[in-house]
Amino acid sequence: MRPLIGITSYVEQARWGVWDTTAALVPHAYVRQVEQAGGRAVVVPPTTDGDDDPLLGVLDGLLLAGGADLDPARYGQQPHHETAGLRPDRDAAELTLLARALAADLPVLGVCRGMQLMAVHAGGALHQHLPEVVGHERHRPGPGVYGEHPVRLAAGSGAAGILGEEVSVRSYHHQGLADPGSLTVTGWADDGSAEVVEDPTRRFALGVLWHPEVGDDPRLFDALVAASR
Repeated sequence: MRPLIGITSYVEQARWGVWDTTAALVPHAYVRQVEQAGGRAVVVPPTTDGDDDPLLGVLDGLLLAGGADLDPARYGQQPHHETAGLRPDRDAAELTLLARALAADLPVLGVCRGMQLMAVHAGGALHQHLPEVVGHERHRPGPGVYGEHPVRLAAGSGAAGILGEEVSVRSYHHQGLADPGSLTVTGWADDGSAEVVEDPTRRFALGVLWHPEVGDDPRLFDALVAASR
């Protein structure tokens, strides 16, 4: 049996054919990576079911996809003028889903926003505009342009076990990690900013701030699917 991997989705205005309407969607790169790794992708839209949601009874793993900025109220801050595109319904649904997945020890991989969500759930906080901290915009050079940079991974960490102690990544984020909460930071960009968090008390709970789905390195998805078998 191929493990079922839930991928959290965006709810956005979208156009295709003759249609222009609100859609629950996810970039196909996530689906492709999961299925090439041997999993079966299931797109998970935001829901108000909360603890009554039966979804985790059938999923084998969870992939928290990227997307809009988290509402700063979730970590006790007022919005920065660069914080944009808030999706409170998605925040609420995904935080509930993440909490239940972790409680069930379901394997979890967080990508970009998903990594930030994991940190906020763990009691952490974000830098709302990372260029003010690191002094450059190489993590998001321009609209629709991925930044490329190395990431150093802590020896002996789960991430290093998957990727080795250094990896080249593609990033697209303007927010960063200020406080990991109860998670452990195990990876850093060349400017010193945190790029990876893990929960070593779980069998697989890993968040990365870059976008592995757009590259040609399948190892994180292979690891998620393997942990979900």
